Amino acid sequence: MIIEDVVAFLKYVPPFQFLDEPALYHLAVGMSMEFFPKGTTILRQGGPASRYLYVIKKGGVKVFRRSAGGEDTIIEFRGQGDLFGYLSLFGGDKSRAYVVTVEDATCYTIKRETVRHLLDSNNAVREFFLKSFLNIYIDKTFQEMHGRSLFFSGCGDRLLFSTAVGEVVNKVVLTAPQKMTIREAAVLMCDNKISSLILADDEDKPVGIITDRDMRGKVVAKGRDVNDPVSSIMSYPLMRIDARDYCFEAVLKMIKYNVHHLIVVSDGALAGIVTNHDLMLLQGTSPLLVAKDIESQQDIEGLAALSKQIYNVIGILLKQGARASNITRIVSEISDRLVRKILEIAERRFARPPLQYCWVVFGSEGRKEQAFKTDQDNAIIFADPITTYESDEAKKYFSVFAAFVRDSLVQCGYPFCPDAHMASNPRWCRSLSEWKKFFSDWVAAPATELGEAGVNSLIFLDFRAVGGEFSLADQLRDLLTVILRGRSEFIGHIAGLVARNKPPIGFLKSVMIEKSGEHKDKLNLKVKGLAPLVGIVRLFSLEAAIRETSTLERLDALKARNDDVAEYGEEIAHAFEFIMLLRLQHHMEQLSRGQELDNLISPDSLTNLQKKTIKEAFNLISRLQESISERYKPLKRVLTCRED
Repeated sequence: MIIEDVVAFLKYVPPFQFLDEPALYHLAVGMSMEFFPKGTTILRQGGPASRYLYVIKKGGVKVFRRSAGGEDTIIEFRGQGDLFGYLSLFGGDKSRAYVVTVEDATCYTIKRETVRHLLDSNNAVREFFLKSFLNIYIDKTFQEMHGRSLFFSGCGDRLLFSTAVGEVVNKVVLTAPQKMTIREAAVLMCDNKISSLILADDEDKPVGIITDRDMRGKVVAKGRDVNDPVSSIMSYPLMRIDARDYCFEAVLKMIKYNVHHLIVVSDGALAGIVTNHDLMLLQGTSPLLVAKDIESQQDIEGLAALSKQIYNVIGILLKQGARASNITRIVSEISDRLVRKILEIAERRFARPPLQYCWVVFGSEGRKEQAFKTDQDNAIIFADPITTYESDEAKKYFSVFAAFVRDSLVQCGYPFCPDAHMASNPRWCRSLSEWKKFFSDWVAAPATELGEAGVNSLIFLDFRAVGGEFSLADQLRDLLTVILRGRSEFIGHIAGLVARNKPPIGFLKSVMIEKSGEHKDKLNLKVKGLAPLVGIVRLFSLEAAIRETSTLERLDALKARNDDVAEYGEEIAHAFEFIMLLRLQHHMEQLSRGQELDNLISPDSLTNLQKKTIKEAFNLISRLQESISERYKPLKRVLTCRED
């Protein structure tokens, strides 16, 4: 190791750039250099603490945590000039995360004593590490609840996504027999100063829960007899979460099911209870608070003002180091809540619908992959009318109803779909039987007529129920599953569309960008990155009759049912998460600068590791498309012969 080379390198690496020449030289003399081949585990979660602070000279690593269930949560990738190992070095007797090389890597190593001396002797270095790694979470209430300090860290110890529910659970849980009266339950709650009470059966097994909210809404407001059994007002079934799950999953469940308490189980036994208040304290500004505020609104104006906070939620989650899929899942749940609230307001305004209906969303909303508000993509399925009069009345009602919802969504920041793929368009507002015929005609159309049908199918095949009677959407999904069996021509046409959208890579497998025109020197992350991945996984799902709509849920369901996914599933998920996160970060930066959102990035703005990762993602897409083309070649030849 040549000392002068080390000094020249460290001059451009924070925080060592704050040191003068003699200090840099002294530091370099005491450093060592290590080489790690691709795939080397340098630090292991739960393993021995690091002995060194590592500075990446060349190559890259990924930092991730592994849940008790074996699921890996990638925190971030680090490349040339980045550091790792600090928290492990000073944070205790074990490593907090895995650090694994994603390519051959060379690292400088600095001993603990040397780092300690720098912290003690240089204010700029000490401030850098304090800001970057040890932003102490000092909320007094939370400290009392935990009895210990918690940390945010640049190494990825993000509380919401790395703290297990078991760490924040209130282990003192009061249970009571479900046979007691409402009055007795209220006295018990008051005496113990608790806001919820778990009710148990004769075998002392939890069967339900009552809360202060139940006492107000179901007893006081309704004038109910307080001598009635408390089981008559309890909520059930109980929403449960495993103590080993991350707090993020608890937040998601509370938003999705509109509950404020979850019972926590450990190895099947009751371990405690966690409340939305606990999670708000843990996170600070919480998505739970936004969801709660949405529920309290009674008019569109209030919702419109509140909807702007969704951007804040995304920013917070990005800063906390959340995976892209976790961000989009939370935002989708909040958006679903907002849509259901608009539907509720619309039903009050236009009276009860003449027929049951289901409000469905598709595209990125249908896949739960929406983040920053995109164009509206929605439709209405209403129950089959019995008479012509009933049919006419339903179409009149839903025409006005859908227009109101459309305009309300615009007020809340969701613009019109330029192609009018909205429920306000009569084509996208149909009875269940009409929808079934529509789908059947799509799938049964001859290959020579599948052009528009194929495109429309791609738009709508990701449909998902959000409001109203969900069974209507389930029946349509059932039909789709049945009619796709044996429809090789239709699936083959979809395969052709998927294989046609080539990633921007050249003959030597390097990334290409636009050389001229409006998008000169830019790369479209959505069209050339996300769309091909979504299309490939959607095709595999159609082939295997998978009902899930989100890309990652589809991948999970396909693991044992598709050879390509069995071989490349983890790589597909990684590529999808990576491009999604790049896009989210790009949008966040544009918002901060007051720019209009687009999906165009300059490759020059990416780090070397990001460039390498996106190139590998595009090469993966290309390999999968080649595999799809090869599989459908015989069908293509048959169709060509028929056309001739």
